Amino acid sequence: MIKINTYSEKSKASKEIQQEVINFLFDSLEQYGDPKEDIQKCIDYAFGENHKPGGMVITAINSESQKIVGAVIINKTGMNGYIPENILVYIATDKNMRGKGVGKQLMQTAINLSDGDMALHCEPENPAKFLYEKLGFTSKYLEMRLIK
Repeated sequence: MIKINTYSEKSKASKEIQQEVINFLFDSLEQYGDPKEDIQKCIDYAFGENHKPGGMVITAINSESQKIVGAVIINKTGMNGYIPENILVYIATDKNMRGKGVGKQLMQTAINLSDGDMALHCEPENPAKFLYEKLGFTSKYLEMRLIK
């Protein structure tokens, strides 16, 4: 059985839980991941550190092992209309739990708890793209970046 925990700027996760989320995402995101420092920055943003707009961290916990088997981080953008109010920055499920509904449960929780629209970035070959489409996400733009 899976237990869903939600943290936000109003109910922050402990430093220990934050570190568990960082380690889980770093290990589980595989080729789609970022350095641990960047994941920490995303969590800090979600918790409203340094006057950021906030967001949420949602974890799926295996009730038996008490281990994280899924996690998602949403950041509020502080905008609306021309840019969605929320961006889903990270989502991952334990490789042994993929295809068992954990990702869908996390996504549905994030959608239900978020005020306003939501955007996410997804590589075209990412198998999770099909889940996002089933939940109503559409491809509106081709993202282009200038890295300085």
